Amino acid sequence: MGLLTNRVERNEIKPGDHIYTYRAVFAYSHHGIFVGGSKVVHFRPERNLDSSIDTSSNLLDPTFPRSTCPTFPDCGFRQPNSGVVLSCLDCFLRNGSLYCFEYGVSQSVFLAKVRGGTCTTAASDPLETVIHRAMYLLQNGFGNYDIFENNCEDFALYCKTGLLILDNLGIGRSGQASSMIGAPLAALLSSPLKLLMPSPIGVATVTAGMYCMTRYATDIGIRTDVIKVAVEDLAVNLGWAGRHDEAAEENEASNRQVVAL
Repeated sequence: MGLLTNRVERNEIKPGDHIYTYRAVFAYSHHGIFVGGSKVVHFRPERNLDSSIDTSSNLLDPTFPRSTCPTFPDCGFRQPNSGVVLSCLDCFLRNGSLYCFEYGVSQSVFLAKVRGGTCTTAASDPLETVIHRAMYLLQNGFGNYDIFENNCEDFALYCKTGLLILDNLGIGRSGQASSMIGAPLAALLSSPLKLLMPSPIGVATVTAGMYCMTRYATDIGIRTDVIKVAVEDLAVNLGWAGRHDEAAEENEASNRQVVAL
């Protein structure tokens, strides 16, 4: 276990683990739930799915191209109007390294992690519960993707813990998003201290401390504005139920038009 990440080998992960890999030369990480059989359930923006090699297939919608994955014919499966995708591990990683997200870490370990999006103080639920949530959301969706409030890490964190933030405005459960907000905020808050601290080292130390504390304060295991929500009740709690019904009606109308032609 390193201070930056938790790199593992494929034979070290087990079904129900929260895994991730880095994209764009470590610019950001992509998260998912390993469900066994070299398969990963993960959450992506819908607009990126149609052009992606690893997630272009929709086995229920003939208007989408079939998967180009040479190993698994169902790689890229998703429901219409959903960003939750089933991919094989190879396509999920895209030749990147494999990392395993840590749960139930201590405060000292959390603060020692230089980069967000690698661990949480929250405890994981049993692995079979995690897999059930992931597979249920594969069939029913996880709402609209939002880079700050509802992203791939938020999806994986919910599958692992079942925790939701009561006020869904602002920063979501994602440690990665908290880091994106925390670093500029820490730099901004520490700016007046430059007048009191002539040493650059002193300013850098204070800025780093503020950054770590900002990350810690927004961790889902620390926040008090979270509740446990059963996956079957997720759509009702977040107001997705009405939108899902509308999407289903639109799909049915579109299918009738295709048949008529």
